[in-house]
Amino acid sequence: MRGKGNMRTGGEILVDQLVVHGVRHIFCVPGESYLAALDAFYDRDIALTVCRHESGAAIMAEAVGKLTGRPGICFVTRGPGASNASAGVHIAQQDSTPMIVFVGQVAREMRGRDAFQELDYRAVFGTITKWATEIDDPARVPEIVSRAFYMATNGRPGPVVVALPEDMLVEQAAVSDAPPFEPMEIWPGASDMAQLQALLAEAKRPIALLGGSRWSQQASDAMMRFAEKFALSVATTFRRAHLFDALHPCYGGDLGIGPNPKLLSRVKAADLVLLIGGRLSEMSSQSYTLFDIPGPQVKLVHVHPGAEELGSVYRPHLAINAAPTAFCAMLDQVEAPKEIPWRDETKTAHADYLAWSEKATAVPGAVNLGEIMVWLRENLPAESFITNGAGNFAGWIHRFYRFRRFGTQLAPTSGSMGYGVPAAIAAKTLNPQQTVVCLAGDGDFLMTGQDFATAVQYNIPVIVLVADNGLYGTIRMHQEREYPGRTVATTLRNPDFAAYAMAFGGYGALVERTADFSSAFAQAVATGKPSIIHLKIDPEAITPSATLTGIREKSLAAGARPSGTHRG
Repeated sequence: MRGKGNMRTGGEILVDQLVVHGVRHIFCVPGESYLAALDAFYDRDIALTVCRHESGAAIMAEAVGKLTGRPGICFVTRGPGASNASAGVHIAQQDSTPMIVFVGQVAREMRGRDAFQELDYRAVFGTITKWATEIDDPARVPEIVSRAFYMATNGRPGPVVVALPEDMLVEQAAVSDAPPFEPMEIWPGASDMAQLQALLAEAKRPIALLGGSRWSQQASDAMMRFAEKFALSVATTFRRAHLFDALHPCYGGDLGIGPNPKLLSRVKAADLVLLIGGRLSEMSSQSYTLFDIPGPQVKLVHVHPGAEELGSVYRPHLAINAAPTAFCAMLDQVEAPKEIPWRDETKTAHADYLAWSEKATAVPGAVNLGEIMVWLRENLPAESFITNGAGNFAGWIHRFYRFRRFGTQLAPTSGSMGYGVPAAIAAKTLNPQQTVVCLAGDGDFLMTGQDFATAVQYNIPVIVLVADNGLYGTIRMHQEREYPGRTVATTLRNPDFAAYAMAFGGYGALVERTADFSSAFAQAVATGKPSIIHLKIDPEAITPSATLTGIREKSLAAGARPSGTHRG
């Protein structure tokens, strides 16, 4: 309850700041360490989603950051709650996503004694956040929360962790609210755009690579207009396919794991690479083999909102410190040359992409994930969201699903298992009228599958496809390549995932043949319930183009360590 003269508890001041800064959704797992903040939510206009595990809450907040460009917010309790949430914090750090995690803390007079569930949050989270701090004085809550919003979004976005001592949350103070937060743009200079135009005028084989965060629908549209004007071939980097319409005539494909060999050759042959927003990290750079480090063998134009990223790995020919939103807004000012020598090559690149992704490859087993991805791309509205966690199953999304609309792909560039289900819940929470489909592996799903209960509790009808091959498939693939036949710790015994869905109160179906998928999906939609479709996948179907047996035999033929005792 508020006192006289604007006297409020630290918890009330905190929640009031969230309202001021435009927060409308928060994800949490409750804890006694921040009870006063929980109480302050009681009569506030903020939707509070209670989750079943802190990793799920943090991932949901991270997904909101991805979708909106504004910090996603989660609250977790001290100690175990905070450490559970660290998975989502790490995703936000690697994926350049704005997020703020508020964490309960022991009372101020108990710090430094290794009190119950005590953590030094600055030390624990210091290397995977942009800022980790603790609020000692309730009068400083508006200042520090405002700084957290700006810190999470400025430059290269990322996560902020704010610890809340429980006694600070009940202490009263009279303090004014901070002004509302608004993200700051970082604009390119006129000379930057002039130099870019000159480089394009000299180029013979240019290509643009899109990645990172701080994009918007307007920026994506501007980039497509620019590409069309220049007949410029465009590829998207790992799990950023939603930045460019896959059916745009300039789209050349996805530069991630297992890309089209023709796209790789095209990037290597380019004489000018325009990298916008991304860092070209391990996955997109093919383990840092595409370009020489630190001096690329090609003219590189690197556009990035974080000044610290420019030149940190690759020394660019032209470094432009700008957010993709602002940079793309300036592209209309760049004039195309009268003659565009690469026009036919751009047409060829798009044709190569269409051929690469058009028809599902044959795989062992009665359920073909590629055919299911093709069915989804042909039957889902273009505005539908696709989410996934980590595992070889995602390769079928990358190759065969075609993202047509900005922001409709939610996937961790950090390669974090368990991402898909919480991200799907967040996407459907913000976009209740859109279809949201999560593709998860069996091991991947059970990392955060308990939050399917959250979807049921709040009637959030996501559709989860669980690709069950009874393996930690990616690791098994690596084992067969490096230690053929010596399989250790990668076999799984799984539950009946359809029954799992129904036990929570959702809809469940088992699919053992590709032909049965469309009817199962239609029934899932018709029920209006959160749903799980259990796909029985042959473990041999380890990638769209390889089998486990083929990988093992190739490795043995190349002289790898011979097969020994098989252990499951």
